[in-house]
Amino acid sequence: MSEDTKQPGSEEPREPGVSDAEASGTPPPSAIPPAGTLAGADAEKASMVEQAKARVAAVKESLEQPAGVGAPKPPVKKKEEGPKPTDASGHLLVKKLKAKFGAAIGDASEFIGQLSVHVDGEHLVEICNFLKTDREAKFNYLSDLTCVHYPDRRQTPFEIVYNLFSIDTNERVRLKVATKDGVESVTSVWPAANWLEREVYDLFGVRFINHPDLRRLLLPPDWEGYPLRKDYPLEFVENAWTANHLPVMTDVEVEQLQQRRAYGLEVLSVPQERVMREIFRGGKDVMPKDK
Repeated sequence: MSEDTKQPGSEEPREPGVSDAEASGTPPPSAIPPAGTLAGADAEKASMVEQAKARVAAVKESLEQPAGVGAPKPPVKKKEEGPKPTDASGHLLVKKLKAKFGAAIGDASEFIGQLSVHVDGEHLVEICNFLKTDREAKFNYLSDLTCVHYPDRRQTPFEIVYNLFSIDTNERVRLKVATKDGVESVTSVWPAANWLEREVYDLFGVRFINHPDLRRLLLPPDWEGYPLRKDYPLEFVENAWTANHLPVMTDVEVEQLQQRRAYGLEVLSVPQERVMREIFRGGKDVMPKDK
């Protein structure tokens, strides 16, 4: 190991104007930043920390906002609309009917291949005869006859609907007749209309002029009201027919029926036991309502 051979007083000469601190490599006191002042690197780091804290606070604030505040939600996609009736005034059959019956043929529409034509009730039988006997139409089958009640239409609250079918051409057409009291019977055109018209008369009260046997079909002859009208009450009605036809049962018969009901044998009751006015008065609901 080399020994220090420097002797006192043998230091190398310094350059003029250089202090002892500079010569020794130690920074002077003026170069050291004062207390509390950060260096440039520390200041940049502190700035980045503050920016990160600001971003976190913004995210928390956006999450705490109530629903409906902030960016608007995308609009809800509407459901595709289904098919709608279209005007069928240009249909070949409609043109043919208008050419023959003129103003007796009203509006016509087509919905999913089903042609519907409004016709005048005064010419109903003539129009039906034409549709049945025409060589091109050949609507030789009355598949259905029904009725619709529109209480808001004061002048013509009922609409009789005739569904016709052509066996030869496999075509269908629907005739609609608006009326207030009744229309002409089409039993002379299609004999099968007999029971169909009786059913409409029974449940709607619409009369069919010149019907061969117009009377109730489903309900008793002296029943009051027409159940399929929209103004008919849905709840049980204690009407005159109930009072006149339900038999008064003896105490023994009442007890026998109660025993059969307890054992689930009510179906074995005779017709006179099926309807019991006294049991109804005893607190049993005739038609319990949904609670």
